[in-house]
Amino acid sequence: MTGMVLLVFYGWTVLLCLSVQAYENLALHQPAWQSSTWKSYTGADLAVDGRYIDLAMNGGQCAASNWGQTAEWGVDLGAVRSINHIVIQYATGNSVWDEDNGFTRFFLGFSVYISNTTNKEDGVLCFRDTNYTRATIPNPVNITCPYYGRYVIYYNNRTHPPYPDGYSSVANHNLCEVEVYDCPSPGYYRENCSLECPQNCQNGYCDIVEGTCFRCAHRYIGPTCEGRCPFSHMILTLSLVHGRLMTQCI
Repeated sequence: MTGMVLLVFYGWTVLLCLSVQAYENLALHQPAWQSSTWKSYTGADLAVDGRYIDLAMNGGQCAASNWGQTAEWGVDLGAVRSINHIVIQYATGNSVWDEDNGFTRFFLGFSVYISNTTNKEDGVLCFRDTNYTRATIPNPVNITCPYYGRYVIYYNNRTHPPYPDGYSSVANHNLCEVEVYDCPSPGYYRENCSLECPQNCQNGYCDIVEGTCFRCAHRYIGPTCEGRCPFSHMILTLSLVHGRLMTQCI
């Protein structure tokens, strides 16, 4: 979105164009997959088609898998992208979402991963539900997820009984929409996407809120990669913390 500001200085009129970008749903109409498909009208793509008015499983607007020990759904964002937050709209059967809604027990215990491959184990765990109950799990659920990656993967399992009270005995997913939000153009941060990431962030990727770099370009160090390690020193890679590669010049 582009805004315009009209300024008047001593009889001179100046028109400034301000580039302002709101968060955009990067998952909309992107390729999606799932571990299995319950019915022909519950394909994986229905969770990224922008439609979620009918939240019943036979309404043709929700993706659903078969019952089993595990259930997985994923979307390809098309490129490695920074991510701010993810919104998941689960099926309700068009009924009130409360502890008596039968879908709550299948939603409990879910996880969300961000990965650069279609294998969730290659990525980072963005969120895992360990506290919700049938009475407290929200729908839709809004997950802060300040990481970067190409694939967003939803996962649930029922592999290690006994399960917490209220959980289903089998796993499946009933996803009516999964929205992945970030700036429409890579390399920007803050809520209105108005600030550019520090110039020495590797590939221009930085935290969407704080602007700190996920990784630094060669021989640059520090949270915003403002420091440079002399060639007479070694760069020590410490660890991967919250999706960020921590380095130190020694």
